[in-house]
Amino acid sequence: MPTALEQTLIVMPAYNEEEAVGSVVAEVFAALPGVHCLVVSDGSRDRTAAIASAAGAMVLDLPFNLGVGGAMRAGFKFALRHGYTFVVQIDSDGQHDPKSVPAILDALERADVVIGARFAGEGDYIVRGPRKWAMKVLAVTVSRIAKARLTDTTSGYRGAGPRAIGLFAEYYPAEYLGDTVESLVMAAKAKCRIEQIPVAMRPRAGGVPSHNPAKAAVYLGRAVIALIIALARPPYDLPRGSAA
Repeated sequence: MPTALEQTLIVMPAYNEEEAVGSVVAEVFAALPGVHCLVVSDGSRDRTAAIASAAGAMVLDLPFNLGVGGAMRAGFKFALRHGYTFVVQIDSDGQHDPKSVPAILDALERADVVIGARFAGEGDYIVRGPRKWAMKVLAVTVSRIAKARLTDTTSGYRGAGPRAIGLFAEYYPAEYLGDTVESLVMAAKAKCRIEQIPVAMRPRAGGVPSHNPAKAAVYLGRAVIALIIALARPPYDLPRGSAA
């Protein structure tokens, strides 16, 4: 019988990550024997796709930049089409330690979505200013909807089980922050069970950060808008064929 790792697809959305993606793929394979890795090159203009392929990953090379949400929806569709039981999202910039994946898979035995939380007692990840306030508001609100204590609803380090894969392959939101906040609200409305486990974050191995001080003030407004959109949308039914 296949192991949990052998039934798992690591999905790595990547946009112009040629500096880091090869080493991240190599680390994933070294840390997680038997796992499968898919890099979704999200309209990259550099050698991201070629380097990921040379490192041994399967590659979806999107012709246009769709954002993390669009890249992840493509990854979920790939996972559903090829029969994977679990999907774990790992950033292609090296910030996520793949050694936390087994703990995420253990949690997926009882939950449909598992968040690798940066503020749950492991590591020293710090956020200040508007982003910190926004994250707290989002965490409190989404926790109430999900009926679970969640401290890091914008974490991109997360796993999905069969029910969530079926839902996300069809409906995963592509808007800014939709891939994090709205996807959790969507899952909760579909009666998916959501949990979190503590993980530690690492510095980027290369590339350009998606956030900087100039963008921090805008984050709060966008986060609130993303939450309002998520709350306003009607519940999505789990697609036929999704595991119960």
